[in-house]
Amino acid sequence: MKLAIDAMGGDHAPKAIVEGAMEAIKQKENLEITLVGDRLQIEPFLTDSHRIDILHTSEVITGDDEPVRAVRRKKNASMVLMANEVKENRADACVSAGNTGALMSSGLFVVGRIPGIARPALTPTFPTLDGKGFLMLDVGANVDAKPHHLVQYAVMGSIYAEKVRKIAKPTVGLLNVGTEDGKGNDLTRRAFRQLQHTPIHFIGNVEARDLLNGVADVVVTDGFSGNIALKTIEGTAISMFQMLKDVFYSSVKTKLAAGLMKNELKQLKTKLDYTEYGGAGLFGLKAPVIKAHGSSNARAIVSAIEQACHMVEYQVTDTMQSTLEQIKGQEENK
Repeated sequence: MKLAIDAMGGDHAPKAIVEGAMEAIKQKENLEITLVGDRLQIEPFLTDSHRIDILHTSEVITGDDEPVRAVRRKKNASMVLMANEVKENRADACVSAGNTGALMSSGLFVVGRIPGIARPALTPTFPTLDGKGFLMLDVGANVDAKPHHLVQYAVMGSIYAEKVRKIAKPTVGLLNVGTEDGKGNDLTRRAFRQLQHTPIHFIGNVEARDLLNGVADVVVTDGFSGNIALKTIEGTAISMFQMLKDVFYSSVKTKLAAGLMKNELKQLKTKLDYTEYGGAGLFGLKAPVIKAHGSSNARAIVSAIEQACHMVEYQVTDTMQSTLEQIKGQEENK
């Protein structure tokens, strides 16, 4: 198995990317990695090049670049060359912590969509109180969605949860303003009716307040609502830890209490740590494309690489395509 990785994407590139790649190679015997980026910047951190090679380029897409224009104009950018490695079948999957919009554009224009997929979805895994986690799609790839887009998201999410996360008969919920049937706007009401006739374990509407309680293994929504939910969860977690820090460092007594609770606080932080859940998959493309968090450290890169490897090993993309073709055939035969 071979992965292409954008070594120049992310806040801590290339150091974190290179260190994550070396650690992933140690953990997985059949893995080979191509690091795409500036050789002069990569090599100082590449202390072990076993099963790792470098595809050199000095061109980079930055966070300030307009995504579509950058992908079209910067043909030799590390992210574009990374996606091209997948397109040309020199890599089975790719990973980047760079510009999200540019990665989506690279996926669409270079890697390509699964036939029949109308809109790919950006799909992270969120932590839950029981440690199991849940998948949400879409969280920003498409702010305007139609009911059949949400149906495709549900099917793809269910397949990923079963094949990669090893959840038998994963539950799928539709994010809404209430749990009762018939709730929501025109999009959610129409999507609800269509989801009832898909070959997944659809449990109906779910509310945002129940997400971290593990109300469903897969939660489906449009990119506008999903991105708001994503930013709310991230912001709440950051604010909560800051409030705890302020409390524990407010006096000698609380500092002593913090010392006694050090291990428990670390466990709490780990439970809510995105680095333990890998990156966000761009579901609906012809090959696995993983978006690692922009502030990813080496551990987060390892998790994103593991996620890409699992998708390749369990042929998740092929299963998504065959299942969606089956649904389309059933609809045409009605």
